[in-house]
Amino acid sequence: MTAYLVYDVFTDTPFCGNQLAIFPDARDLPQDKLQAITAEFKFAETTFVYPPENPDHTARVRIFTPTTEIPFAGHPIIGTAFALRDLGRGDQQTLELGVGPIRCTFDGDAASFTTPAALERVATPDPALVARALGLAPGDIRMDTHAPVQATLGLHFVITELRDRATLAACQPDAAAMREGAARHPAGLDFAQFAYVRDGSRIDARMFAPLDNIPEDPATGSACATLAALLRDELGTDQTLSILQGEDMGRPSRIQARTSGNPVAITITGQAVPVMAGQLTL
Repeated sequence: MTAYLVYDVFTDTPFCGNQLAIFPDARDLPQDKLQAITAEFKFAETTFVYPPENPDHTARVRIFTPTTEIPFAGHPIIGTAFALRDLGRGDQQTLELGVGPIRCTFDGDAASFTTPAALERVATPDPALVARALGLAPGDIRMDTHAPVQATLGLHFVITELRDRATLAACQPDAAAMREGAARHPAGLDFAQFAYVRDGSRIDARMFAPLDNIPEDPATGSACATLAALLRDELGTDQTLSILQGEDMGRPSRIQARTSGNPVAITITGQAVPVMAGQLTL
């Protein structure tokens, strides 16, 4: 049997935030079963922790969605760091991920990680197609700051600003339009949509990746990091964003995203709480 933990991430309240299953010692698990184990949980992601390749680091971490392994994601990093700290691994950690080592630090009840990855703009999807993918009308998309853009810091999202909070709440993803978008703009996630509304530094957001068995994600740290980098690039000033995601799902999540330096680095900060522990009987 192999022990696992479940944490709710980007929240300080159980049954809010984004669920994450963590296997703190995955060495005995069969490698060909990791994807099936992840699908069994039906969470957006599951992490599997191994000894680090570099002995100066804390751990090597593999991240899986229900359909694939991914190199980088925000809530798995924060949640895994909390789990390892709670297991006595310290409040200064370096986690080896598919994008390379990421350093995590704690300040009280909050954890932060910083990625130096450069923003990559992959494509500019047709706004009408994006609107259909979100179940909206083309006029619901704001274009004054930026058009919809598929961008990445390690995981691809189509990032779109919407007209107002009511429009964000009205999103109803359309699978046919999503499949069309995925065919036109293939990426690690299939035309995943990160839609947001901005009021100064306050962001309300939703993320949909139904083709990857993530109908809606309560908290998406990697997308929030990409948004911060995009706004830094578009507006020409460093960003400190307070992001509320998951509210429309009944799982409110709070994510802090900050840019700094030149070249730009993005810091993601959040909390996490343990909610379950168990044994996998393989």
